[in-house]
Amino acid sequence: MQAVKNSIALEVIRKARKNLEGVVSTTPLVYMKNFSELYGAEIYFKREDAQVVRSYKIRGAYNKIQGLSEEALNNGIVCASAGNHAQGVAYACNKLKVQGTIFMPVTTPNQKIAQVRMFGGEYVDIQLVGDSYDDSHHAADEFCAAKNGTYVHPFADEEVIAGQGTVGFEILEQQSDIDFVFMPVGGGGLASGVGSVFHELSPKTQLIGVEPEGAPSLATSLKNGVNTALDSIDKFVDGAAVKKMGDLNFECCKHLLHGTDVIPEGAICSTILKVYNENALVVEPAGALSIAALEKHKEQIKGKKVVCVVSGGNNDITRMEEMKERTLLYEGKKHYFIINFPQRAGALKEFVVEVLGPNDDISYFEYTKKNNRANGPAVVGLELKSKNDFEPLLERMKEKGFLGRYLNDNEELFQFII
Repeated sequence: MQAVKNSIALEVIRKARKNLEGVVSTTPLVYMKNFSELYGAEIYFKREDAQVVRSYKIRGAYNKIQGLSEEALNNGIVCASAGNHAQGVAYACNKLKVQGTIFMPVTTPNQKIAQVRMFGGEYVDIQLVGDSYDDSHHAADEFCAAKNGTYVHPFADEEVIAGQGTVGFEILEQQSDIDFVFMPVGGGGLASGVGSVFHELSPKTQLIGVEPEGAPSLATSLKNGVNTALDSIDKFVDGAAVKKMGDLNFECCKHLLHGTDVIPEGAICSTILKVYNENALVVEPAGALSIAALEKHKEQIKGKKVVCVVSGGNNDITRMEEMKERTLLYEGKKHYFIINFPQRAGALKEFVVEVLGPNDDISYFEYTKKNNRANGPAVVGLELKSKNDFEPLLERMKEKGFLGRYLNDNEELFQFII
């Protein structure tokens, strides 16, 4: 059995760059003043959110498709994607005038589905199947077998990885003497490609792969010593929610990366809101991973030159309320309780006046009444100005007899509220 490679040859990535001339943008590498001051470092964002399809995925998709034989193209292109790879494939199909069938999870944000339709036009057919990328991938495999289609994998393909690796060449042309590069990891195509470039051309640079806590396929595989499929994943970070990496991707990441991080979804949401409010940048959850990891490395990166690859900006504005909620929960500023209000007049007023602090707000309240009397508990959500206000709030609730059941740490009950 032939051993799996652990990097992609530079000549393969250079060829990919030639293939992409006139198709992809050379995205800017931007100095971020606020993050640099916050962490005492020289921090740059590689803005792949400014790419043609608002993510780096066009690089790998186009490189793969343009190199296919005429017979393979005539059989029709097939792919599965949570969104960004689909947009890259759609763009490539339209530009090269070949038909494509794109399988996407039902849970894909509407904004990404609309973008696929726009980029692909008459050359793509979208099939919404399953709840995750892996479900769509299975359906695409079956479709390929039945129709003899040509499958373009989003990450487990050398030509796709080579296309993503062109990001690495650009970074090194835009800045030298880089100490750290932080990259998101889902399937591992970007990390494998960029890692291969830096391994050869800037071996002193520390390469850090960053995954969402709800889908740590790389971290799990590294722990097990073998590429491992996760039993289940949280699909919130849809651009990096993959149950299993490709074998080639795993071997590359294992060999090339100097470290890996797993970031809670709440921290990712907090980062999305920060860059939106402070920098007017719209980044998707996977695109925020590399930025969110800075906090965990704040001591290591002091005085260093750091690049965060912002992998995409395809964020659905309708998800912002959910992101705000996840942010508040992560930061300890949002709390839910079941409260048994005494069945007497003035109980609610007493709770508001004597229990809540001056900066505490009721953000959720569900209270069942029957015959104008309290009949059962109320579910109450409270938003605090600071996480330090939580313990004093609990003490007042206990003292006044209002504390019932705390819900934030009860997943079974909590899922019905959030």
